[in-house]
Amino acid sequence: MTAAATGPGGSATPEAAPFDGKAFARGLSTAPGVYRMIAADGSALYVGKAGALKKRVASYFSNVPKPARTMTMLAQVARMEVTVTRTEGEALLLENQLIKSLKPRYNVLLRDDKSYPYVLVTQEPWPRLALHRGPRNVPGRYFGPYPGVTAVRETLNMMHKLFQLRSCEDSVFRNRSRPCLQHQIGRCTAPCVGLVPAREYADAVRRATLFLEGRSDDLARELGEAMEGASERLDFEEAARLRDLLTGVRSLQARQYVDGSAAELDVLAVAMQGTQACVLLLAFRDGRNLGTRAFFPKTNGSDSPAEVLAAFVSQYYAEQPPPREIVLDRGIEDIPLLEEAFSAAAGRKVQLRHSVRGERAGYVDLARRNAELSLATELGSQAAQQARLESLRTLLGLDAAPTRIECFDISHTMGEATVASCVVFDAEGAVRSQYRRYNIAGIEPGDDYAAMQQALQRRFRRAVEGGEASPQGPAPGGERPAPAREARNDAVLPDLLLIDGGAGQVAQARAVLAGYGLDDGRILVVGVAKGEERRAGHERLLLPDGRELRPGIDSPGLQLIQQVRDEAHRFAITGHRGRRQKARSISRLEDIPGIGPRRRASLLKHFGGLGGLKAAGAEEIAKVEGVSEALASRIYATLHGLQDAAPAGPIPPSK
Repeated sequence: MTAAATGPGGSATPEAAPFDGKAFARGLSTAPGVYRMIAADGSALYVGKAGALKKRVASYFSNVPKPARTMTMLAQVARMEVTVTRTEGEALLLENQLIKSLKPRYNVLLRDDKSYPYVLVTQEPWPRLALHRGPRNVPGRYFGPYPGVTAVRETLNMMHKLFQLRSCEDSVFRNRSRPCLQHQIGRCTAPCVGLVPAREYADAVRRATLFLEGRSDDLARELGEAMEGASERLDFEEAARLRDLLTGVRSLQARQYVDGSAAELDVLAVAMQGTQACVLLLAFRDGRNLGTRAFFPKTNGSDSPAEVLAAFVSQYYAEQPPPREIVLDRGIEDIPLLEEAFSAAAGRKVQLRHSVRGERAGYVDLARRNAELSLATELGSQAAQQARLESLRTLLGLDAAPTRIECFDISHTMGEATVASCVVFDAEGAVRSQYRRYNIAGIEPGDDYAAMQQALQRRFRRAVEGGEASPQGPAPGGERPAPAREARNDAVLPDLLLIDGGAGQVAQARAVLAGYGLDDGRILVVGVAKGEERRAGHERLLLPDGRELRPGIDSPGLQLIQQVRDEAHRFAITGHRGRRQKARSISRLEDIPGIGPRRRASLLKHFGGLGGLKAAGAEEIAKVEGVSEALASRIYATLHGLQDAAPAGPIPPSK
């Protein structure tokens, strides 16, 4: 059930009467739910949960003194919306979903990060054990997240030695005709060529899963019983194999215990300087210290460490599976509610603790010191970034430092697989979620001017057609708003547009902007041309008025431009190589009617790969099981560019 109100005056407009929060609160129920504060322009100001909506909302509009940040927020409220839920746990889940989707201006926001590393056990007849990053769209079980890739690689290294599960991609697995090096060094049982029975491989997968679940004791007990059973059957070879596996598991257990006791816990500490915050996560699983990871949530003006930590705990564990124990460096609100919600989601008891003693107090102290160090490092890099932005402002003669910089670059190999890149930087550095790549087509190979023109047209056409294009300029109150880093927004224009190239590329950029009516001074176009002998630090900056600047290697402003330009170059090169490799590696067999995955695998296996297939004549191809003479002729013709003659012509002789 959802309710909304705009106050007695009707719909919320800038001319409407101020929102009457007290009257709105009187009409609410005491049920649990979520409330949303909405500004006059429809944007979300704040999302919160409540055990009793009426009581919580009314507290905002009481006469009790409130922090300046809260008063500023309330002054902007034009209407409120509430959603009633059945339980406080449902309210917690809904609050996190709305915070993630609406990104309210005054909530503490945990920046969305899809790069958490996991250990993945795929769900297929012969499961694969591998590292996974990104969206969890591959069927299978995910174990993690781990604080860093190093911890995942160490785990995988141990597990491949112990359980010998495959790590290869499916495309490799399906087309192997003999065991690979992993089998030869004892890290894989070679299911690709049938060297291991399906039941034995399934047992290895199940045991690896027990290990990843932290059930090492159960695994050791099972291995011990299996070893004794093999000995009683006089199967001493199997008993020796199980003995070695049990020894490996026991050895890991000996290293994994923390001060004599197994642990599955996360330790969280927060450090703050002003409104800048760092939350540090120290993770233990099955007693193994998996390392630390630092997070820098967007506080939106909050200076309360407890509020930042509470928001982090709520949002982070709404997305990630919680451990059995979460140790905090300070108390936060709603601990019983969080414990109830996390326990229900995990299917087991989850405990949140603070004011701990003993070894856990030592972990808290370690996490706190690392949080302070990480925050100091982050603030140092931010200060350096601000200094470079200020130097760039002076260098280019701008009234204010640019808040959004975009840079375009073109990459190709002799005209093949041309790719254009666009990278975005703001006052905090690279905004990778807003990077773009454009696959260039329909131009003369090697025509960099046409490629640049096409990329710029596609970028700024979206800006004009996608909404009223506006730069990230000053707000009505005079302050520059922080750019929205979390989502791609083509309607937001850059203050500074860098073009990697000389006068020709800059002319293309200015012509494109003029074609879309964006040549009114809102966007400053600067060309970055290579200097003498292409040496870094000797770049020439080409300005719209025809001036040419050579700031020199010691200029912080030029160093920032170099960083942005190099990132655009890296991003373009990566995209170009991927496109080129894809074009060269995709088998043309996929384009032939009648060739499905099984037939394609049979052909490649029979001839040892695409090279062997190309070297064969149609008569040899027709000998492969399931391939008729007509199909063999089509295959031969397609691989040799003779498609038009394939259906009617005779079978070419074998080579």
